Amino acid sequence: MKLRNCMEEYVGRYVDGVMSEVGMCCCDKCRYDVMAIALNNLPPQYTVTNEGALFNKVKAMDNHFRMHIIAEITKAAEIVNRDAKHYEKEEK
Repeated sequence: MKLRNCMEEYVGRYVDGVMSEVGMCCCDKCRYDVMAIALNNLPPQYTVTNEGALFNKVKAMDNHFRMHIIAEITKAAEIVNRDAKHYEKEEK
């Protein structure tokens, strides 16, 4: 058994497409910033069992559920796009 937040998978599934639609930078830093903001504004979908994961997958097929995720990613992308934090060199 493994504890996981299925919402991370759903956000990861749509984030690249939304960022491209917005026309913003798609570097890893911007991508993770968008994902973090969106995930903080979406309800977690934790599962432990395969049955729970399957239930969440069925829920993810609902258009309303999917549109809610995409809307939060879009809001997050607009926030990050306005004030992208790029670093030439990451400090070690």
